Amino acid sequence: MSVLTNYKPKEVLAYFEEICSIPHGSGNVGKISDYLVQFAKERNLRYRQDEAKNVIIWKEGTEGYETSAPVIIQGHMDMVAVKEDSCPKDLTTEGLDLEVLEIDGEHWISAKGTSLGGDDGIAVAYGLALLDSDSIPHPPLELVVTTEEEVGMEGAAALDASDLKGRIFMNIDSEDEGIFTVGCAGGLRAQASVPYETEEKEGTVLQVKLSGFLGGHSGVEIDKGRLNANLVMGRVLNAVRSRIDMRLVEISGGDKDNAIAVFSEASVLVDPEDAAEAETIMKETVAVINEEYASVEKGVQLSVTSVPEAAVSCFTKASTDKTVILLLNYIDGIRRMNPDMEHMVQTSLNLGIVSTEENAVVFTSALRSSSETEKAYLLDQVRGLVELAGGSVEVFGNYPGWEYRPESLLRDTMVEVYREQYGSEPVVMGIHAGLECGLFLSKLPDLDCLSYGPQMHNIHTTEERLSIESTARTWELTKRTLERLR
Repeated sequence: MSVLTNYKPKEVLAYFEEICSIPHGSGNVGKISDYLVQFAKERNLRYRQDEAKNVIIWKEGTEGYETSAPVIIQGHMDMVAVKEDSCPKDLTTEGLDLEVLEIDGEHWISAKGTSLGGDDGIAVAYGLALLDSDSIPHPPLELVVTTEEEVGMEGAAALDASDLKGRIFMNIDSEDEGIFTVGCAGGLRAQASVPYETEEKEGTVLQVKLSGFLGGHSGVEIDKGRLNANLVMGRVLNAVRSRIDMRLVEISGGDKDNAIAVFSEASVLVDPEDAAEAETIMKETVAVINEEYASVEKGVQLSVTSVPEAAVSCFTKASTDKTVILLLNYIDGIRRMNPDMEHMVQTSLNLGIVSTEENAVVFTSALRSSSETEKAYLLDQVRGLVELAGGSVEVFGNYPGWEYRPESLLRDTMVEVYREQYGSEPVVMGIHAGLECGLFLSKLPDLDCLSYGPQMHNIHTTEERLSIESTARTWELTKRTLERLR
């Protein structure tokens, strides 16, 4: 049964609900990509699906707009698929369970126990509603829906843009209504592998779990001062290591390089007579952290489970010390604010994932910067730190930033339409989060880009929600802009 039937804009929300019924987490976009192809086939629209599962759909301009300059409508089909620990849903095979929440008189779409994927399912829904309409005036449209945006913009990087005729580029991948983004940071993913040695040792194994973190998008929320669960685990383990003999057995934390880690788990080996003291040290350390961050976080939760004494394969003391000290000192958070734009983050790093592989501990981070030289410098710092620990760094998904364009027909048109519709001025700004506009600009250098979208909160988390009223207003803004681009 549809949850959104009684809400407007009906045509947009109907497609959004269909999209939410199809699993489409990053790395699992085959079904949603084929759904878009089927949509085009059923309407006899020209389309192209490439090996990366990107989909482009073309539609001619409506009457009076046949010879207008084409407009590209762009978003991505993959979502950050995360769920609460208690949620039994398999996000690789099941759709989302939507619900509508009323908060202070406004209606919000959320998903029970999981992230929502409003980033960027709503862009796809807008695009499909435009292509499906016979009554909305518009120039020729090129709907470009990319894949793997959330894991390094891999779809956009692989896309052949040579058959795109549009040079007006409406990217619907922003989360704050009334903010028009006209520039963004570039970024990359750095995967550091640090080898470790093991030994057989007897003792008590303590299974340590940290949870309860707010987390968030590593570009949008990096300036909120929120805790990274991976870094907190480093602090907790170092407190134990500094006072008693401890061996690391395994460590893992976070599940997305571009999401601030909301959990971390580790198993450590201690002498049986030290087990109680080790747990006390952990509790004391977490209590201090909760006091330090009381105004920012809702409270870190610590769980420690003791496993009966046994002989286990664990890290050597040297490997334990090396790994914990590296995690304790790993670069994370804001590195520099933009000197020319107030409150704008210029350079940052997010240690999103830590995992224990067969021969190495792997640290995966997202680096962002509006400056290509600062991005390179930050990568050098990471490499230097990791090499000191005997490890190495591989780089994936390096994408360019997007510089502000002094003259923009699209920006001028959208600002004018917004002013008429809202009776106020939009905020025109750059952001620290990465957007695909930079990659498209590298393929189509004369592109006139702007990114916008309806109001969302807590994207990439299980608290994510999308405003229905804002979705309606943004739909009107989109239609009026296209009508004006005759």
